Amino acid sequence: MTDADRRQLGRVFNDVADLYDRVRPGYPDELFADLAALTGIHDGSPVLEVGCGTGQATRSLAALGCSVTAVEPGTELAAIARQRFAALGNVDVQTSSFEQWDARGDRFDAIVAATSWHWVDPSIGWPRAYDLVRPGGWMALLGHVVVRRPGEPEVYAATADLHERFSPGNPDWGHPPLEDEVRATDTGWGPVEGPGALFGAPIVRWYPTVQWFDGAGFADLLRSQSLCRKLDPHVREPLLDAVADRIRTDMGDRVSRRYLTVLRAGQRAH
Repeated sequence: MTDADRRQLGRVFNDVADLYDRVRPGYPDELFADLAALTGIHDGSPVLEVGCGTGQATRSLAALGCSVTAVEPGTELAAIARQRFAALGNVDVQTSSFEQWDARGDRFDAIVAATSWHWVDPSIGWPRAYDLVRPGGWMALLGHVVVRRPGEPEVYAATADLHERFSPGNPDWGHPPLEDEVRATDTGWGPVEGPGALFGAPIVRWYPTVQWFDGAGFADLLRSQSLCRKLDPHVREPLLDAVADRIRTDMGDRVSRRYLTVLRAGQRAH
């Protein structure tokens, strides 16, 4: 993905900030307990969050008592996060891309990126992260991998014909991987380009999580995701209306979206 592609596609979330805030999954408390235990961050620790969105992970970092600087390039997303944490004294939301953000000489015990690091130019992002983390500090990437379990009803399997009808041959379509396959094969820094020698090999922890939706809610979840945001609206909206109708009529109007939520934490080298 080029830098121009990142900027253009990254803006799609800002266009649906309220929807994004309502439907996107958060992160389990157990993950943040492990993050604190692994990295040693504690009450008062300076932590930088890259791409905070509307604050799905920010709230948990704040609950640890960390002094959180949250950087978010989307103006509408940042505005929601800023309003959400206005009453807290330990969260500062700043509107900027990570690549262009002015750190004003600040250094951090940890940098956290929750489902956002793939939007950062790796040739800039990793060296910047290395420079902004104190010696002995940590880099942590959080994310969600959509998965399925054998024999369990799964929405894409029930709607693949609709996806092909409205957007035939789309390379983004496909069945989610099996949960056990993800646990066995997805190691290291995951799908993003790694940091080379700047950070040590990450510790990887997995956390099964699930969201439940009715048909309209599941369609809204898809509306908040990049693979659907980049579709032409004349394709996207009829497709998602059809998906919602299929869930209502054939799946009892109640479906799950199953994830393996992942924590990858690596210590700064040198």
